[in-house]
This record gives sequence, structure tokens and C-alpha cells, in this order.
Amino acid sequence: MVEFIVCSGRKILLPGDTSPSPATIVVHLSTGKIIDIREGQASCDELGLNRRAVEWIEAGDLVVLPGLVDAHVHLNEPGRTDWEGFWTGTRAAASGGITTVVDMPLNSLPPTTTVLNLEAKKQVAMGQLHTDVAFWGGIIPGNQDHILPLVEAGVRGFKCFLIESGVDEFPCIEEPDLHKAMKKLEEVSGVLLFHAELADDMERYEKPDPREYSTFLASRPQDLETKAISLIIKLQRLYPAVRCHIVHLSAASGLPLIRQAKVDGLPLTVETCFHYLCLSAEDVPAGHTEFKCCPPVREASNRDKLWEALIDGTIDCVVSDHSPCIAELKRLDDGDIMAAWGGISTLGLGLSLLWTEGSKRGVPLGDIIDWTSKKTAEHVGFESSKGKLQVGYDGDFVLWDESAHYKVTKEALQFKNKLSPYEGMTLQGQVEKTYLRGVKVFDRVEGFQGLPSTGRLL
Repeated sequence: MVEFIVCSGRKILLPGDTSPSPATIVVHLSTGKIIDIREGQASCDELGLNRRAVEWIEAGDLVVLPGLVDAHVHLNEPGRTDWEGFWTGTRAAASGGITTVVDMPLNSLPPTTTVLNLEAKKQVAMGQLHTDVAFWGGIIPGNQDHILPLVEAGVRGFKCFLIESGVDEFPCIEEPDLHKAMKKLEEVSGVLLFHAELADDMERYEKPDPREYSTFLASRPQDLETKAISLIIKLQRLYPAVRCHIVHLSAASGLPLIRQAKVDGLPLTVETCFHYLCLSAEDVPAGHTEFKCCPPVREASNRDKLWEALIDGTIDCVVSDHSPCIAELKRLDDGDIMAAWGGISTLGLGLSLLWTEGSKRGVPLGDIIDWTSKKTAEHVGFESSKGKLQVGYDGDFVLWDESAHYKVTKEALQFKNKLSPYEGMTLQGQVEKTYLRGVKVFDRVEGFQGLPSTGRLL
């Protein structure tokens, strides 16, 4: 009977390393935890293990990475499972080396704004998970009395919008209600995530042609983000026990405000997304609604500043903000970018995207994994179990071919609605296999055939 999974290889990325080195990792299957790590490639005898109780994984020249933690994903189930769902969404995540997904509170019906709604989501998720899944709660006008019960029920924190979300059941929140919510969050030293665009008169920015990307870009200028960031920092100073977190930062104009807040010692954290780091407004063709997201992908010069801020630590982590919808809502028929649903589908591609772009900028693999695994695990409160190949942590790891090149095709995408701005791009670096607590949950050659859906609700 197999009791241990041993992974040995010449390129294993251990905590604190910028590049991989030879090592051997032992996972005890009964607990799913890493129980031993040795430098170099150790044998069963050297590890003190009975060979008959070991399943041996020889990684060879493949890189062994910790499983990624994607802290910003819209799985949309229940209620909008024609957009996405736990089954397809977690499959897509596992195909990209993600072993933990944190689901956003909106775009499902009902949204995660009460314990009853959270329980409905948990019930439908059971038996469908190819990765571990945790949940963010939502804050909307008037639901502040649901905050503490949701914390007790296990949500990792809360998200709110400072601008209309795009779905009626999750309205934006204004400053008076924010004070009520943050007073509740103070009691539990909670975290509040902000969609950081401050509501404004959007119409005055519009240009005549709704198919032109420049029309949409002008409708969501950077000052919407900087105004929101200013408000968030003001609130952070008033409620220092509540960590404020800016989701999907796209505007480089907000970076000076963020840098100063961090210099002042405020517990402010910030994420950006793969699309803001790997796409640019200049390259978006007219009518290509698959590039639309909110806030928008901006110019290449803005993208360079985001990379600089990520490298110097101003931006803490990188997530997907996987926000899919059905093709009809993307307005593929008429290419109306202004009317199309705003969201980019990325699950399964993020590590390759970041490695492809980061390699051009001399970014080491260790930094990329810090941004997508270690820092995201810390953000969600899983810093003692996820995000590192370390004794005592979950045995979540990925076999990764850093040199492989592949073209993104619809057929290879695992999420439900196979519409992505990355289709046709050639990326470097490919996940070969993904393991969750020592159990294989994805194999590039065999796909998911015969593999268990062993993900858990966290």
C-alpha cells in the first residue's frame, strides 16, 4: 500500500530561492502534508522509507514548483453556471498549476453576502473540486450585520465595489456604509478588498465608435482609480486594524499614493493581474471584446510601471481575476466593446503568461512564484499551509517545463466558455502535472482521465 509520495529532481524551487536546485520532497498521503525535504536527490534508504510504501516521482529536468494560489476567481456557481462553474473552473485552474482558488462573492446567484448564501455555494461545490477552494464574502449596502457571521462561517475576507459592479444583486457601496462595515471588521482584524474605481459620470468620457478600444479606455480613465485609492487610504488610516486590499490595480497613476501609504506603515496590500502585465491597449484591435475588463488594460508605458512596482514590492501579488461569461454577453456579433461584458478569462494560462513576459525583463522564476503562490497564500491567510514547498505544508506541487513553447488554442482551454484574448499567442513554460496533497489532479498528456476530484473547501 502506498503511504508516501516522493518527488525527486534536479530543479526544485524551495523557499527563498530565486532559482531551483536538486532536492527530494516527501509527502505523507494520510495527511497530505510534506514531512521531509532533503537537499540533493535522496534514495528511499537515505529517507528511511520502505520502498514498497512509496510512489516515486522522478522529475528529472522538469522544475518542481509549489502549487499556485489564485486569490481572485469568479466561479459563478450557483446561478450562472452557463458562465463558469466549480467543475470547469477548478479543472482550468489545475491545468495551470493552481492548487488553491479563492472564489469572489459576486456573479453567482445568490452572491456571498449572507451565511445562507455561502452555505448554498458550499453545497453545490461538494464533489466538483479539482483544487482546494475558499471564499471571499461580499459587502453591499445594508449587510453589515452579516459580516461577523460570515467570518465565523469561514470566509477569508470581504470585497466591495466603489463603482457599479455590472450585476444588480451586488450594488456598489458608498462611504457611510463603508464606515459601518469597517467598524464590524475591526472586531476581527479582517481584510476588506476594494474594486478601486470611484463612481463618476461615465458618459462624459465616451467617444462615438463603441467598437474602438480607445472609446472604452477613455470611459475608464486612470483618475477613477486614483480617486478610489485616495479614499481607501483615508479609510485605512481611520481603521488600521482592518487590512485594506486593492484588487486588480491597472492605473500606474495610483502607485505614488500606494508607495507613500506603505512608507507610512499602513497595512495596505495591492494585487494586479496577468492581463495588465502581459497585454497593452495599443495591441487591441477594434471590435475585439475579449480584451475588455474593468478597470481596463492600459498602454504599454503604464504596463512597464506596473512591472517596476511589482519588482520593487509596491504591488504585492498577481492574480487572474478570471471573470468569464457566455459568448452572447461578449457581443462577438457586433464587436460593441462598450456594451460587452467586462471580464478576461485566464485560468490555466497565468504562470505561462507571467514567465513569458517576465523572462523578457530578467525576472527570476522565484519571484514569479512568490507573487503567485507565497504572497497570495499570505493574502488569504493560508501562510502556514499553502504557497511553499516546506515541511508541514500541504503537498501541493507542480511539474513545470520552463523551456516548452506552445500556442494557445481553444481546444486546450479548460474553462467553460473558451473565449480569451490570449488565443493564438505563443507562450513559454508549460505545466506537465499538478499534485494536490500528493495526489495527481492534472496530467498534460492524459488530461483528467481517471484522476480524482479531491479538492476541499477551506
